[in-house]
Amino acid sequence: MEKLSQDWLTQGLIDFEYKKYVLMAYLQTVRKSFGRVELYPFLADLVFHYRNLQALRDNKALLRESFPKELSLEEIKTLELRYREMINDDTVMSELESIISFALPQIKDSLQEGSVIYEYVESQCQISPVGVTPLYAKEGYLFVTEPPEKETTIYRYQMSIYEGSQEQLRSLNTKFIERVEKNPANTYERLKLDLVKKFKDLPNPAAYLILARMKFPFTETLMPVAKRLFVKHISQTP
Repeated sequence: MEKLSQDWLTQGLIDFEYKKYVLMAYLQTVRKSFGRVELYPFLADLVFHYRNLQALRDNKALLRESFPKELSLEEIKTLELRYREMINDDTVMSELESIISFALPQIKDSLQEGSVIYEYVESQCQISPVGVTPLYAKEGYLFVTEPPEKETTIYRYQMSIYEGSQEQLRSLNTKFIERVEKNPANTYERLKLDLVKKFKDLPNPAAYLILARMKFPFTETLMPVAKRLFVKHISQTP
């Protein structure tokens, strides 16, 4: 199973053994992915499902609202009646609570496994500025390099800050520019100067290098970790 549907809990047959089978098949796929040190998209999915189940466990109203509401115009009155009967069925609600109680520790175990891998990958990444960093560093270029450091992948980045319910939230938008050969003559500073000449709209850009000490799956692991690490770095920069 590649994906676990967002409404897997209330989708289809609501039966403990069936939902257990669905969940364990999904988690087996997750473990295989983590075994290849491929974190995404499964790590983000696990976080979503774990938080969602916690919210449903703690708020019965949310649990009731999570039921599918597929009402056709022709049968709307009949289906509304069936829907009310379903969410008021104590047996159904009890079954859902049993599924949630089983699922939470199972997902938590896989989430912890992924978190350990994530922290290790992050510990193997070093971030540093390329050249002089201007006062405005919310937009610029990001160089991502891994062993044997024969090439670097260049992205243009833009940081956005918006207000959440309790704090400021940051998002990073990256656009692939090119992948270039890396050699003693083609330094990161040289690459930055080439970008300035090529893209006139950023005459004095910020540029950062994220250098991995080990080779990891680039799309599934290194880039997602590098982006989160970069957001953290920029957020802490005065």
